[in-house]
Amino acid sequence: MSYLELLKLAAPEAIVVVAALAVLTIGLTTARALVLGPIVAVLGVALAIGAVVMLPSHANLFGGMLVISPLNSLFKIICLALAIATVPLVSSEKALRNPGEYIAVLLLGSVGLMLLVGSEELLMIFIGLELLGLSLYVLAAFDKADVHSAEAGLKYFLFGSTASAFTLFGISLIYGMSGTTALAAIGQKLAGAPVQPLLAVGIVMTLIGFAFKIAAAPFHLWAPDAYQGAPIPSAAFIASGSKVASFVVLGKIVLVGFGPVHGSADWHAMIAGWSPVLAALAAFSILLGNFVALAQTNVRRLLAYSAVAHGGYTLLGVVAGGREGFSATLFYTSTYAVTLVGAFAVVGSVRRETGGDDLQNFSGLAARSPFLAACMAIFFLSLAGLPPLAGFFGKFYLFSAAFRAGANHGLLWLVAVALFGSFVSLYYYLIVLKVIFVDKKPESATAGNGPDFFSRITVTLLAAVVLVLGIMPQTLAAKIIASLP
Repeated sequence: MSYLELLKLAAPEAIVVVAALAVLTIGLTTARALVLGPIVAVLGVALAIGAVVMLPSHANLFGGMLVISPLNSLFKIICLALAIATVPLVSSEKALRNPGEYIAVLLLGSVGLMLLVGSEELLMIFIGLELLGLSLYVLAAFDKADVHSAEAGLKYFLFGSTASAFTLFGISLIYGMSGTTALAAIGQKLAGAPVQPLLAVGIVMTLIGFAFKIAAAPFHLWAPDAYQGAPIPSAAFIASGSKVASFVVLGKIVLVGFGPVHGSADWHAMIAGWSPVLAALAAFSILLGNFVALAQTNVRRLLAYSAVAHGGYTLLGVVAGGREGFSATLFYTSTYAVTLVGAFAVVGSVRRETGGDDLQNFSGLAARSPFLAACMAIFFLSLAGLPPLAGFFGKFYLFSAAFRAGANHGLLWLVAVALFGSFVSLYYYLIVLKVIFVDKKPESATAGNGPDFFSRITVTLLAAVVLVLGIMPQTLAAKIIASLP
């Protein structure tokens, strides 16, 4: 294969890299980087989406290092769309200095997402994880004037580097025992021989690394500080794009690479494998995330513990396995990411107006800005799983897939835990909405600037997407199912 042909197949990633360099140049050469940078970034990402659409339907380069398939192309587009939704939030963060550098790092993180989604080879997946991780560490700690941002970046870096070490050690053990790092070849090796103890250790260590990325308990300790302390656009990108890519890759690894050692998490027939491990992580994440969220008074910290619980819900589809389970996971993580970007956009507007993001800062929001209050209600009720919003169908799809998996409804116990967690979560979501719509704004509060034009447009579009995906879920679900092999 010539370099020109390779460049054609890697055109989306190349375009985003060029856009990042262009934004960085604008940031260094002009004082209007806060206006020009987001415009150039959005145009570059939109061009990359067009390049993804123009890719061939199937291609496999270098033993799976770059794989073009309908599934990979679809989720490249979703990750790039989440990046586009995050970029306008940067213009509302007036405290961020050097916006050109910030947006450039955000775009490089998007390249990491694309490498993650577009690879089916463990070494390239690790490279994508590291590119994404390094970008997110910088984004979390970018606000040098805020000690909380520095703390968020440091904790995220320490936990992330430890998780990367686990992942790399696990990959090395898998390679040593199987002789390959391609997921399809690993699956064939595991199907033809019993699992050796070292291989089992490698699988567990790899799962630990990804449990950190999806903030599954007990590997979630970085999430509350990162969500609360990082700049709003950074927290939104960490909570959305990285989650989507991580679940896509985790599903490929366990269902394709580790498929023969699935095991069983059925309550009446437990069998050793990765399935009971992920089932235990899911149950623990749902319970811990929802119960700890009840005690939170900061909305961003509440969203962090809520994200732990939602990570547990999303794992249900992976544990269920098969096309139905994996498609339910992909649909749910996509709709959740869109919802959370919208929620963070509203939090950013409230923080800009009132100077904080605690519950009391949302008091009287319905009187001050009915538009923001209505959008926040859409996002939070979707997270709670109420119809006719995207979160309701996402949870229904997940729970039904898990309920039908296995023999004799063996995952019923996990569905029951998830339903219980959903009931608990409804309480703290409604507490926030009660503060927004019922509580009065304190007379001592000082009003600042409202949401800017770009933030308002972003929030409107995201709320519309949540409504549309709730009323017509087949618009995305059918594409996901059709893209699966």
